[in-house]
Amino acid sequence: MKNITVIGAGTMGNGIAHTFAQSGFKVALVDISQENIDRGLNTIAKNLDRMIAKERITEADKATTLDNITSYLDLKAGVAQADLVVEAATENVNLKLKIFGDMDEFAPANCILSTNTSSISITQIAAVTKRPEKVIGMHFMNPVPIMKLVEIIRGYSTSDEVTKTIMELSKQLGKTPTEVNDYPGFVANRILMPMINEAIETLYNGVAGVEEIDTVMKLGMAHPMGPLQLADFIGLDVCLSILNVMHDGFKNPKYAPCPLLVNMVMAGKKGVKSGEGFYDYSTSRKAEVVSASFK
Repeated sequence: MKNITVIGAGTMGNGIAHTFAQSGFKVALVDISQENIDRGLNTIAKNLDRMIAKERITEADKATTLDNITSYLDLKAGVAQADLVVEAATENVNLKLKIFGDMDEFAPANCILSTNTSSISITQIAAVTKRPEKVIGMHFMNPVPIMKLVEIIRGYSTSDEVTKTIMELSKQLGKTPTEVNDYPGFVANRILMPMINEAIETLYNGVAGVEEIDTVMKLGMAHPMGPLQLADFIGLDVCLSILNVMHDGFKNPKYAPCPLLVNMVMAGKKGVKSGEGFYDYSTSRKAEVVSASFK
């Protein structure tokens, strides 16, 4: 396996492309927007510069990594030589189904089709293809170049051979693959999102403020960042989408998103990406100033 195609040049997509390219794979980075591709490549270059500053890689390593990435605006051309495709588009089920239908038509017959979805059914995605045995979930964690975990999610029809191939490939990237079954939220978000949602409920009910909630979880539970800060980092719209998938999939009210989260997303307060969530990021991307809405 030499040629990897990554669909989507956003936060997760450019991180996945970076990781494969740095590991010596040839990467086709596909997006519908040249602006998105340029922004993604710029992010990769900046992240490589940080690694150089920490003496983890050399300037030559950076040049080789960037040379391993070729960008495409056309999906058909981008997947033409792929041994593996990793879809990392927006967490929207209809969009993913459309992409997988197109990838199935354009990608080589032996190509494995994977998705970085954080909650959507692999079985449902595989069902729109003629190769369901070659469809699998590869749920990377953000930031991809740093985080070790990859959730490997088998759909109902995913073959043992494909699962083994993707597990071994993940190890080649320096990751720790963990196999899980195909249920809403998988493992990571089935546990994480209810915690984040409960933190938002705690704020919504006036039990404590933003900083107080995050401080309790950081100092009391040894979490590297508080749940509200983490929600901002993930994107409140992404959190809402995952909770909706879980609520719809399990039909259990415990997964119902907090009304405060729903309202914030409708108001465009999506966290770091929009400049404001539970914290104000207008002057810094660090969670240092609580949003005026919660003071």
